[in-house]
Amino acid sequence: MNAIDLTKTLAEILLSRNWTVSLAESCTGGLVCATLTELAGSSVWFERGYITYSNEAKTECLDVSAQQIESHGAVSEQVAKAMAEGARINSGSNVAISITGIAGPGGSSPEKPVGTVCFGWATENQTLTKTMCFDGDRQAVRLQATEFALTELIALLRS
Repeated sequence: MNAIDLTKTLAEILLSRNWTVSLAESCTGGLVCATLTELAGSSVWFERGYITYSNEAKTECLDVSAQQIESHGAVSEQVAKAMAEGARINSGSNVAISITGIAGPGGSSPEKPVGTVCFGWATENQTLTKTMCFDGDRQAVRLQATEFALTELIALLRS
């Protein structure tokens, strides 16, 4: 499914539950929020988005501890989990997605190459995380991350 079809599917699920979604984005820089709000009527189920590009923003807006970032790095499942939970709790939404990664072309390390993206999906009852490594240039990584985040949230909500 492409991003528009994913958005429509997610909207149907959220509307059927009377739920809202929030986002905490880093490497995608608001791309997921922009994708979701392309759909007319999204104001019913889209609560808000946090673009927390810096470590300070993650701490200030999402209550991610500086110690977590120091211990695990901003691009880690631990930080993605804290970002998703912070976005959900601070926004009052039913579900939240977080994305933190290395879109490139710089910023990589041998342990975390360009294309490494960590995700979090938080509901009231659980938070799931996953790390992926996408191929391509900066825009390709961001687009793949957007579609993956939505695909996995849909799967979570359907399970």
